[in-house]
Amino acid sequence: MAFKPVAFFQEVRQEVSKMIWPARKETMVTTAMVFLMVALVALFFFLVDQLLNLGVSAILGFGG
Repeated sequence: MAFKPVAFFQEVRQEVSKMIWPARKETMVTTAMVFLMVALVALFFFLVDQLLNLGVSAILGFGG
């Protein structure tokens, strides 16, 4: 079976034309939600890190 680049790219174009692209508003809302979740997770891990640092410093008696 030989590789046929022209047929391959025709099939790719055919498949891409079947895709349903999101609207601009949907893309913006989804992007905003991703940034919000990243910020919340970063804040959560920062607070957990600070709490663990405080606990280890209290147990070992140095740092912080």
